[in-house]
Amino acid sequence: MKCIILATSLALILAAGSVTAGDRPISDCGERILDDGYPMERHTVTTEDGYILTMHRIPYSPKTGDDGNRPVAFLMHGMLSSSSDWVLMGPNKALAYILSDAGYDVWMGNARGNTYSKKHKYWPTYWQLFWNFSWHEIGIYDVPNMIDYVLEETGESQVQYVGHSQGTTVYLVMMSERPKYNDKIKSAHLLGPAAYMGNMKSPLTRAFAPILGQPNAIVELCGSMEFMPSNQFKQDLGIEMCQATSPFIELCANEIFLIGGYDTEQLDPELIEHIKATSPAGASVNQNIHFCQEYNSKRFRKFDYSIVRNPYEYGTMYPPNYKLKNAKAPVLLYYGANDWMCDVSDVRQLRDELPNMQLDYLVPFAKWAHLDFIWGTEAKKYVYDKVLEEMEQYE
Repeated sequence: MKCIILATSLALILAAGSVTAGDRPISDCGERILDDGYPMERHTVTTEDGYILTMHRIPYSPKTGDDGNRPVAFLMHGMLSSSSDWVLMGPNKALAYILSDAGYDVWMGNARGNTYSKKHKYWPTYWQLFWNFSWHEIGIYDVPNMIDYVLEETGESQVQYVGHSQGTTVYLVMMSERPKYNDKIKSAHLLGPAAYMGNMKSPLTRAFAPILGQPNAIVELCGSMEFMPSNQFKQDLGIEMCQATSPFIELCANEIFLIGGYDTEQLDPELIEHIKATSPAGASVNQNIHFCQEYNSKRFRKFDYSIVRNPYEYGTMYPPNYKLKNAKAPVLLYYGANDWMCDVSDVRQLRDELPNMQLDYLVPFAKWAHLDFIWGTEAKKYVYDKVLEEMEQYE
């Protein structure tokens, strides 16, 4: 079967044309930033549990020059994504560039296991031990350690936080479990906030959650592994099949829509091959399982290992809920009516439980979907301008 799939994939590449260096979209976030004319720095952070993470930084905008100390904006991507998503749409459209042009020192994090964070002090990626994490560990280790590094490097005392999808989940985990980090946040802007997931409409998650979202004794027996890794072959195949002139372009678009909701008006066909050059960026199977558990349980709670391990981990038969009452820094919610991952009713349940909820912003575009927050052609008009306006209130 694998041989048949490989042969078919090669045939599709040949049918679509060969990948040439001159036409190939830039797959590396840092190279893309430099190609767009912005300064770029790479920084590495080692977490308390040994994962080595890479961050990308845009210290200043070429439109302003290096004009001294700037307030910090920290951006955190969603599941299967990376820092690339914050720059993919290019200058004047992508959030990282918009914030840089507005005077922010922009830092983009990368969670353990994605394209830019596949190193550990001791464990190689071919060991299952490397992949034994969920977004819980990203929230209690990765994000806090990256924020600490950014504050030490810049001399600032607080950051403006912007997260999308899982980037919002890990923020809430961090605040629940390490509430001292409230003091390091000026404001938190959560785009497509993913906490309560019980009413999500994504057909992929709804199909697999009844199986994958069960208390996971399988993980106990077999360990976790990498989920949807990226490699050169997959990138080449995706780039060739998903060019705007390709006969497969509608299939490529539908793959994106099936995840977050249909919105043809906000997806530029010219962008899809660039998306394929950077996504999926890889994750752990446990991250996906944890979201499936959220759908099944209709709660925002820790990973359910099954009654075998839960008492050892938590002291209870069932995993405890996250303590949303600990998220005391200002939180601003941005969500869409057509978001298949984060349903309006789920977001509003989250809203009602946050102790310092400062903005309830339903995007004024009826078809606004989950991935429009990072790839929508009018994201600046409907979301980013609002984010920038609100951020300025906390400076």
